[in-house]
Order: sequence, then structure tokens, then C-alpha cells
Amino acid sequence: MGDAAAQETSQPATRAMQQRVNVHLTVDTRIGDMLRHPAFAGFAPLLLPWDDRPVDEALLLKDAGTLLPYHNNVDPGIVVAALNRMIDDAATGRTVFYPVYSAAQRQADPELGQVGLFFMRGKAGAPFAVIAPGGGFQYVGSLHEGFPYAAEISGSGYNAFVLKYRVGAGGSKANADLAAALSFIFQHADQLGVSTRGYSLWGSSAGARMAAAIGSYGTARFGANETPRPSAIVMAYTAYADVGKEEPATFVVVGEHDRIAPPAVMRRRVDALARQGTRVAYHEYPGVAHGFGTGAGTSAAGWIGKAIHFWAQAIE
Repeated sequence: MGDAAAQETSQPATRAMQQRVNVHLTVDTRIGDMLRHPAFAGFAPLLLPWDDRPVDEALLLKDAGTLLPYHNNVDPGIVVAALNRMIDDAATGRTVFYPVYSAAQRQADPELGQVGLFFMRGKAGAPFAVIAPGGGFQYVGSLHEGFPYAAEISGSGYNAFVLKYRVGAGGSKANADLAAALSFIFQHADQLGVSTRGYSLWGSSAGARMAAAIGSYGTARFGANETPRPSAIVMAYTAYADVGKEEPATFVVVGEHDRIAPPAVMRRRVDALARQGTRVAYHEYPGVAHGFGTGAGTSAAGWIGKAIHFWAQAIE
């Protein structure tokens, strides 16, 4: 086949593929159709919370909250909007997922293939946030506590990564994955188009433990190359209590009715940070339980915007 004929043949195929990539999800989209969406080709299973459980592909996205037993207030519209944001990025040719570990590392240890960074871009050259969703180190709740956060953060102009990390081993492997992810971003900052100045770490529940641990002790403590400490930590509803000798500015949110990370427990760490002179902000929301995500429809609504403002002040 000649070059001209090949080009004529390929153009309709390219247009057809582009049209498929552009297709948005709805709350009535089945999980199986999301997994087969071309925008997520090669990494789609990592969108889901569980690595070790079969998924009902007939389940609709409006019922995605049933996959997140430790979470509340899962808003299907917010979940779908964040997924569609990644679809839009993929449709313009942007890479939306990066493996954290090298091909050689993944070949030597296939479990490392479960680790990666979903990327929602803000302004080129702006600082970045890394978000570690929660799930009790049993699953990774990116649908509720990762992608929606990243969509809002990137909408404010900052770059946002959502970490898919290994579960089932407490914080040991998860912390190592967050440390490795930071090392990856620092090594590829030019390619990714992000500034390494003034980055922040965000986490919810188990993910907040991870973010705080890196803030307290650094990445080398968890087996990665040493990187500068974050300018700010954003912690949502976790009972993490350790305090390092020097801590980044810390923003804390929790629900009044949280029985997993009670406000009294969180206040103890907040008070310890304040005593050592760390800049800290604490927000306790009435009528809200554990795992409220963006807080939409609750008294916690708007907390992400406040956290972004806190981070911006920490960069200055």
C-alpha cells in the first residue's frame, strides 16, 4: 500500500478513535464500560479501589459508593465529573497516567505495577500537589478522595497528582510508594511541566497518615532518594499522632461525628504542632462523619478551596 493510500486509510481510523476517546461517562455508565474506555487504556483497573476483588462490571457509576465501605457522602456526579476531566485531557493527547516504578522494577516485582500517578495539569510551571486517598490500607479510594480533589486543585492553577499505591501491608509499602512517587516527580519535573518549589502533600484517612509521615521524616526514611520537604500538608480525618522535629505547615479537617478518627484525637496532634511553632489550621465540621471527601452537600463543603489558600500562603 502506498503512503498516500495508507494516510487516507488511517485518517478515518484516527477520527473514529478520537471520537471514542471524547465520549463522556455519566452516572448511569457501567463500571465495565468505564474500564474499557480508550482514555484509560493500559491502566483502567487502577481507577478502582480494590486490587484483589473481582468487580461487578454491570455496576453503575452512580452506585460507586458501594465499593468504598469506609467512606461517606460519595457524590456520583462529582466522581463522574473528575473522571471526565481525565477523559478530556486524554482526548487532547495529554498523558494522564504515569507508572512510578521503572519497567525493570515492575518486571522484577509485578506488584509494583499497581503503583502510579494520575495527573491533572494546572498551569505549566506551577507547583504540584500529590494526593494520597484513603481506604484503611485495604483499598485506594481515588474515585472519592483523589480524582475530585485533583480536579479542584488543578482548576485553581496548580498541578495535581493522585497516587495509586499498594495496599494490604499497612503503611510500609504505601509510604514507600509515596516516597518513590515524589522522587519520580522531582526527576521528571521538566517533562511533566511542574515546579518542584513549594509542593504540597494531601491525604485522607490512611492517605493522610502517609502524607504526614513523609512531612515528618522525609522520603529517604522510606527508601527513596531524599527530596525537599513539602511546604504544606493537608490532612483529612486521620488519627496519625507522630510529630517530627520540624513539621511543614499543616491544614487539618475532620467531621464532628467521625468515629474512626475522632476530633479529640486529631486535636492532640494539632496542639502538638502549634506548641512547636508549626503553622496549623484546624477545621471541625458539624454533623459530618468519616470519609466525607469533598464535603459536597455537608457542612464541610468548600474545605478544599480553603486548603488551597492555606497552601498558597505556605509557598509565599
